[in-house]
Amino acid sequence: MNADRQLCIGFSLSATWMKGHGWRLPDSGVEKMGSIDYYIELAKLAENAKLDFLFRADYLYVSPQMLGDSANFGSPDPTMIFAAIARETDRIGLVTTISTTFNPPYVVARQLQSLHWLSNGRAGWNIVTSIEGAENFGTAAMPSPEERYARAREFTNVVRKLWASFPHEAVLIDRESGKFTDTDRISPIDHSGEFFNVKGPLSLPAHSSGSIPLFQAGASNIGRNFASSVADAIFAAMPDLESGIELRNDLRRRAEEQGRDPNAIRVLPGLYFFLADTREEAQALFEMANAHLSTERRLASLKSVLGLDLSSYALGDRVTAGMLPDANQPVRSRTHAELLRRYIINHHPTVAEVLSRPEVLGSAHWVSVGTVEDVLNDIIQRYEAGAIDGLIALPGGSEQSMELFFEKLMPRLVELGLFRSEYSGSTLKEHLGIC
Repeated sequence: MNADRQLCIGFSLSATWMKGHGWRLPDSGVEKMGSIDYYIELAKLAENAKLDFLFRADYLYVSPQMLGDSANFGSPDPTMIFAAIARETDRIGLVTTISTTFNPPYVVARQLQSLHWLSNGRAGWNIVTSIEGAENFGTAAMPSPEERYARAREFTNVVRKLWASFPHEAVLIDRESGKFTDTDRISPIDHSGEFFNVKGPLSLPAHSSGSIPLFQAGASNIGRNFASSVADAIFAAMPDLESGIELRNDLRRRAEEQGRDPNAIRVLPGLYFFLADTREEAQALFEMANAHLSTERRLASLKSVLGLDLSSYALGDRVTAGMLPDANQPVRSRTHAELLRRYIINHHPTVAEVLSRPEVLGSAHWVSVGTVEDVLNDIIQRYEAGAIDGLIALPGGSEQSMELFFEKLMPRLVELGLFRSEYSGSTLKEHLGIC
């Protein structure tokens, strides 16, 4: 075990323990989700555990699957949530999600720099290109992945130039000379590109802590190219150890090819864990979380993810590479499709096994079910195998799972030297070790 390298750990503010019918439990606390106090309480738990950052995903659409029997249909704007949390916390990073497909870069640059100021240097940006929601923004159909990522690349470049257009050093506040700002240091960016024309400069100076860390989740080929070129941390979809090792090695290779230090990016999968005092109790939580997903719903999800219709097959039938549809056909998520294709090609699973995969049940997160020691060993295995640099904690099943994470699992990681016992800095850049 490498004692010099510690895990980078974030915590998702989405109530993942209410997935499925978990919200129906008498002690689920679902009624609290409508109050900012609930998220502030979670944020303080994470900060007390000295976690690196909080993370919040975002949705710009409502799909039928989100309504009816689900409590996770959406949320307030995450940037606004983090603005409130910034006032109630001191150290933990705040990573908000903003789409490059449906927003103007000037507004986004200003929002993020504002959060950076409000939090005293703790803001982070999860860059997403969105896979749905075009109809809510006056567009008939989603742009192709190629167009979305080309736009994201230019968008990110514009945002960075806007942040640099009004440096912190330009604010002088020189009472004696009467000079408040150094106008020579503030300049337009005069950007003219394929997607955007932005004059600048930004109407807000940069924070003294410096640049805002960038996060990204691209795992398709085009997504990996983008992520490895700009991201300080990558939210990786890795449902198994094999895919994790391949993804991290590939991202580090691509970063190096683009002139970056491969150690400058951190690969952080979502860890969807079900913790309980016994393995049997943990397994029961896992099964309850997915009980609402009937075979028919799983088959429909598979068709959406991969374009593969297995409705005429028995659950014990094998799924082979020859049954896979054309890889270039439109699918909901190219990342999930490629992960699932690779799994089928390598393992020839049964229909039942395919329908139980994370890519079909949810969002392709790494799933770990068991006691604190079981999940701890799972983390250590992936760490030592070179599959992860850290993780995003996604408690599943019940609030008890979250409590065990904070009260028992995190202290064990500290005991093993895999995580800090105290903060050594006060900004997100310092937590991530960014110079």
